[in-house]
Amino acid sequence: MSCLLVLVNCVILLLFASDMLLVSGNRPPAPVNVSVMHLRADSATVSWEVPEGDIIIGFSISQQRQQGHTQRFIREVNTTSKACVLWDLDEETDYIIQVQSIGLYGESQASKRVHFRTLKKSDRFLSNSSNQDDPAVEGLDKSRQLQTGEVIIIVVVLLMWAGKEKDRSGKEKDRAGKEKDRAGKEKDRAGKEKDRAGKEKDRAGMEKDSAGIKSNQIKFYLSHTHG
Repeated sequence: MSCLLVLVNCVILLLFASDMLLVSGNRPPAPVNVSVMHLRADSATVSWEVPEGDIIIGFSISQQRQQGHTQRFIREVNTTSKACVLWDLDEETDYIIQVQSIGLYGESQASKRVHFRTLKKSDRFLSNSSNQDDPAVEGLDKSRQLQTGEVIIIVVVLLMWAGKEKDRSGKEKDRAGKEKDRAGKEKDRAGKEKDRAGKEKDRAGMEKDSAGIKSNQIKFYLSHTHG
């Protein structure tokens, strides 16, 4: 019995190991040439490259102080961007970053650790002036702001459109209900008119029958009187 249990455990371990190897084999390679540029007192731009031929759908960036725990974890999917701006950094502080690629079957191993140190606030103007003609950093910052703004606008427009569609659908439903009620009232009124015409017809028949009876009575009376 013990031998059977050992054999079952071995089979389970082999299956688990094969699944792990299969998943790891489909994972994308780690990003390369990770670098930090456009350093400022409170921000920095991270860029990287990925090997050609692999399907990459996003990235993950881990950011931490050199003498501390992980401070920030950035994850973006459905993007082909190979750069990211780190905001809200502390001045004159050492940081460590690592980048991972996100593929169809999971994430890659983390890239090599990259160290950088932010500038002083007093150096901020110099840093801005040195980067003010750099279209890469300005385009990256503006594109991210525009993407965020566009997402907000799209969400607001969709909500407004959904609300209008709901109101219009409700109005159409109310109007259909009113039309149905009006048709029902017309049908009831036509039924009443028909009933009233029938009663008038019955009354006219009764009047005719009564007149005939009186005429017959008069004839009978006259015939017996003068007979």
